[in-house]
Amino acid sequence: MDYSYLRAETNPKILANARKLLGTSEVIGDKNNPVIMQWAKDLKLQSIYVADSVPWCGLFMAHVCKVSDLEIPKMPLRAKEWLNFGTKQEHAMLGDVLVFSRDGGGHVGIYVGEDINCFHVLGGNQGDKVSIKRIEKTRCIGIRRTKWKISQPKNVRKIFLPDSGTISKNEQ
Repeated sequence: MDYSYLRAETNPKILANARKLLGTSEVIGDKNNPVIMQWAKDLKLQSIYVADSVPWCGLFMAHVCKVSDLEIPKMPLRAKEWLNFGTKQEHAMLGDVLVFSRDGGGHVGIYVGEDINCFHVLGGNQGDKVSIKRIEKTRCIGIRRTKWKISQPKNVRKIFLPDSGTISKNEQ
């Protein structure tokens, strides 16, 4: 899938900062990616987030929010805790936070587009890295929009994409 249009998107800040991290991946085995572990340290979560083998979609989102000067839910490591972020929305648009159900828990990421059946989601711990995946809309349990400090960026809009490519079933 071609997501090159994202390079021109400078707002919302949450999306711009998340995009910079595309490709960041966990380390296979006993070692940890120091970048991911630094996110936990910066967020003062290092006592509970001790290895990059632990699901880190919520950690990724908390880091992106911190560097974007946005509020962070009280328990950001829990994906479903992101249902308390920002303001509830009925329809997803560019930069919105999407919360999904999945086997064994939840998942959280950022809307970059949609097709007829799926949202296209930029998130952490998707295939063990920061990536963009197609996730079925039927799994979405919450759409949350940033509480804008000044006004909503003009480029916050729906993005319609082709419905091709693999559909993620369990993100990790």
